[in-house]
Amino acid sequence: MADRSMGRPGFAAAREATGLRAVRLEPSGVRPGRNVTAAGQLIPRPGVYEIYWRFAAERQAVFERRVAGDPPPWTGDPILRQFKFCCAYRAADRVSQYMIREVCYHSEPCTPEDRLFQIVAFRTFSRPPTWAAARAFLGRSPTLDDLASGRFTAALEHARAANGGLYTAAFILCATNAYGQHAKHLNHVELWRHMFVKDRLAARLLDAGTLRELFALLRGYPLMGDFMAYQTAIDIAYSDLTQAREDEFVVAGPGALRGIRKVFQGTGGLKPADVIRWMADHQDEEFTRLGLRFSGLWGRPLQLIDCQGLFCEVDKYCREAVPGLLSARSQIKARFTPAREAIRLFFPPKWDINGLLPVAPVLGATGAAAGGTLF
Repeated sequence: MADRSMGRPGFAAAREATGLRAVRLEPSGVRPGRNVTAAGQLIPRPGVYEIYWRFAAERQAVFERRVAGDPPPWTGDPILRQFKFCCAYRAADRVSQYMIREVCYHSEPCTPEDRLFQIVAFRTFSRPPTWAAARAFLGRSPTLDDLASGRFTAALEHARAANGGLYTAAFILCATNAYGQHAKHLNHVELWRHMFVKDRLAARLLDAGTLRELFALLRGYPLMGDFMAYQTAIDIAYSDLTQAREDEFVVAGPGALRGIRKVFQGTGGLKPADVIRWMADHQDEEFTRLGLRFSGLWGRPLQLIDCQGLFCEVDKYCREAVPGLLSARSQIKARFTPAREAIRLFFPPKWDINGLLPVAPVLGATGAAAGGTLF
């Protein structure tokens, strides 16, 4: 990665404007006992390594201010105010909230096998309007019988006509015709039939004891690359169908890999998963060292999936804060868009934090009407 940031006025000005102060490291960039691991050395990039932690703290603070009903602006950081960034916690983002509430824990009658299919299918689209339209067409959540009979395909055609599309724009899925169909969603329908009807994958997913096992089972199918298999395994781990945990295993997505290269000058041969785990393991220490307030998600610390996602968000943030730190992407495309509908927060009951949440819906019209939203 080309680093042309140090010494450039633009970089200094951006860092000052965002309030993200560089903390000078020792000349080698390594703090003994802090950045040395059994597998190698992590060498932080001065000024950018600190951005990771400051971004995490401020992005979570924005979420907390909005939940508390504070009026905008929710941050003094001009980059956070202008561009759209995911929450520090994946489960707090609006799409994941929908997944947890309306897919993982909906109250409609269905079998565990049906629910696994629902989780996999929803994550593939990652677009609540698609799921809502399909449910409206069927009169309930889709089942494996709907998948086998073609009713779910008809529901998707209805959703596409109603909404003008089926898939999120947040990430790009493999669009190959792996199953010989002319449309992407029809190839995905055939994938799910392969998984859940022909191979009866649900039984093996239910038997899986770890997140890594869930990932491996999903990764074995066409159209399920590392990114989608890992994200879907996390969604299954949110449900009560498995005891797999978020802190067991991590896979770095493309954005996280770019973020790691920006945050660290060198990783000493460590694998990306090891770098992410180091961040998760040292979060309390680093927030304290930098004087940052971070109380977690109602006391829940950042998990591996969250630290992975933060690398992705910091990659985006640095395109504005450190424009001289070059990578494959140079701009943040998504700006604030209003989210007028308030939602009632809900997290996996096994986390034991739902009793601490506000009862009333939050993150709705007041903030959006006032000029955009971060969530």
